Amino acid sequence: MQQMTPQMMGYDRAITVFSPDGRLFQVHYAQEAVRRGATVMGLKSRDGIAMLVDKRISTKLLEAESIEKIFKIDDHIGAVASGLVADGRALVDRARVEAQVNHVTYGEPISIEILAKKISDHIQTFTQYGGVRPYGSALLIAGIDETGQRLFETDPSGALYEYKAVSIGANRNTVMEMLENRFNVTMSMDEAITLGIEALYKSMESKGEVPTIEIGIIDDKTRKFRKLSEAEVKEYVEKAGVVKPGAEPAKRSSEE
Repeated sequence: MQQMTPQMMGYDRAITVFSPDGRLFQVHYAQEAVRRGATVMGLKSRDGIAMLVDKRISTKLLEAESIEKIFKIDDHIGAVASGLVADGRALVDRARVEAQVNHVTYGEPISIEILAKKISDHIQTFTQYGGVRPYGSALLIAGIDETGQRLFETDPSGALYEYKAVSIGANRNTVMEMLENRFNVTMSMDEAITLGIEALYKSMESKGEVPTIEIGIIDDKTRKFRKLSEAEVKEYVEKAGVVKPGAEPAKRSSEE
C-alpha cells in the first residue's frame, strides 16, 4: 500500500473528497477489508450454481453452526459474504427486503440482476455522502430465474460484475488462478463443488490448515436454494480427497 504523506491524510479523513490521483481512500480501505475476509467462491455448472466459503473457525470452543457466511435471500437466490461480517449481514437483510417488496408489488420473484443492481446502488450511496462509511463487505449473489443462471459480485465501491466462476476474500488470486485453469461451464454440480473444495484447500496449503467449509447450492430443476448438511459437505470433502487422516479444521483468529 502507498505510504501516506501528511498532505494525503486530508483526503484520507473524508469519504467525499477525491485524492489528486482520483481515489477515495475510505473506499480503498473498505476493499482491503474484503481482501482480508474469508475466502468465498461461486461456480456455475450445467445443472446449477454452487457457493462455497471457508468459515474460519478461530477456536475449537466455538460452535461452528453459529458462524453464518452463506445466506438465503429468496427461494431462488442465495448470497455469500466476505469482509466485515456485520456489514455483510446488513446487506443481506437489505436484499431480503428488496426481494419481498418485489413479491408484494409485482406478485412475482425478483430477477437476480435487478436485485444485484439494487444492492450495488445502495452500496454506492455510502461512498457519496459525508457522515457515513463504505460497507466493508462484498457479496456474491447467485440465483436462477427466467434468464438462466446468474452470478454477481458486488464491491464496496458499488461496482457490479457478473461471472461464470469467481472468488473474493483472502487468497483470491490463488483460487482464481485454479478456477481459470480448470473451470468449465459444462461440468456437473458435483464436479464444480469438488473443484471449489480443492481450490479452498489449496489456498490454505501454505498455512498447513484444512478449511471448515459451508456450501450452498441452487439446482436448475427446482430453482430452489438450500445449504448442504454437514454430512453432505463431509462426503464432498472426502470425495475431493483433500483431508489427510487426523487433520483438524483451520483455527485462526479473525473477526472477518
